[in-house]
Amino acid sequence: MKDNFMSRRAAGVVLISCAALVQAARYLSAAIYGSNMISWNTDLFQAMLQYVGNGLVVWSLVLLAVGIGYLIWAEVEAVISHHAKQD
Repeated sequence: MKDNFMSRRAAGVVLISCAALVQAARYLSAAIYGSNMISWNTDLFQAMLQYVGNGLVVWSLVLLAVGIGYLIWAEVEAVISHHAKQD
């Protein structure tokens, strides 16, 4: 039973890591898009982020929510299992 908790925790950590990777890909895409610009400023980078779109933001939030859900699920099951063993 302990393996299920650990595999859920591992899945949660992997999903959260993927969320961070997807978010980094958004910023990297915007930076690559603007790599041939002569000068940089905040407004220009915000425009490049708008050009990339919000699809990666949505996916990173979904991955983050599912990853946190898996971590919470593993912790709740661990607490329930611990209490069941004590009875």
